[in-house]
Amino acid sequence: MRENQTWVTEFVLLGFQLSPEMQLLLVGLVSLCYALTLLGNGAILGLIWLDSRLHTPMYFFLSHLAIVDLAYACNTVPQMLSTTQTISFISCVLQTFLYMALGNAECLLLLIMSYDRYVAICHPLHYSVMMNWRVCAVLAAFSWVFASLLSLVHVVLLLRLPFCGPHEVNHFFCEMLAVLKLACVDTWLNLVVIFAVCVFIMVGPLSLVLVSYTRILMAIFRIQSGEGRRKAFSTCSSHLCVVGLFFGSAIVMYVAPKSRHPEEQQKILSLYYSLFNPVLNPLIYSLRNAEVKGALKRVLWKQRLI
Repeated sequence: MRENQTWVTEFVLLGFQLSPEMQLLLVGLVSLCYALTLLGNGAILGLIWLDSRLHTPMYFFLSHLAIVDLAYACNTVPQMLSTTQTISFISCVLQTFLYMALGNAECLLLLIMSYDRYVAICHPLHYSVMMNWRVCAVLAAFSWVFASLLSLVHVVLLLRLPFCGPHEVNHFFCEMLAVLKLACVDTWLNLVVIFAVCVFIMVGPLSLVLVSYTRILMAIFRIQSGEGRRKAFSTCSSHLCVVGLFFGSAIVMYVAPKSRHPEEQQKILSLYYSLFNPVLNPLIYSLRNAEVKGALKRVLWKQRLI
């Protein structure tokens, strides 16, 4: 009997419970943001690929961040825009794995990018040695592999659970906490592991990022020339904005008091991670970064001359 209960073929995603008019408005907004995500992050990747001046460690890691943002949106948004609300069990597990792995990878990449800025500003004479291409490749590979392994732990613990029904996920995609509520056994181990990993992957990197930028600010204030200080600030401001948005929303999700409708609150915050954050990141890096704007002008000028 237990074996029959454990085998689940599909889940039903409830999504947002809205009126038909609001649902249509939401679909339009999501479609627009999805298109901007693909366009913006695709443009960042294209500029880094085409402009040799952006072939530096900073933009190497930025390209990985753009890939994370693209994968975030492609993992959840197409299912949200689909007319079918059902998702197979295997697809649900894969979606859960990717969502958590991408979140872990973004935390680690933001940490690595802050370390890159720390070395560039605090140890400029040793930058080419400390951040050579072998080091960059190892750091990038580590962030992807370690993030995937952490996510795999959650998936393995999820697969051991029996699901007795109902099979309705109160979310617009297979978010881990929403899926765990459908299990017909105690999920305390899953919840403890999720909490432990969140503390490890969020509090640890955020603390190190703050330490890095404290050292960076101290080094910037010691720079004599105003032009040098301005250039140092410009290279860090874009990354610092992205760090603030990502970790700030994470703190709201995990630290803020629960509302009277915690499920709806989780959906909105998950929508931010899946959609709005991937839209904002390329805008921040393009609008606040002189090198990216310069690369865009050079690429457009070359196209005009062809």
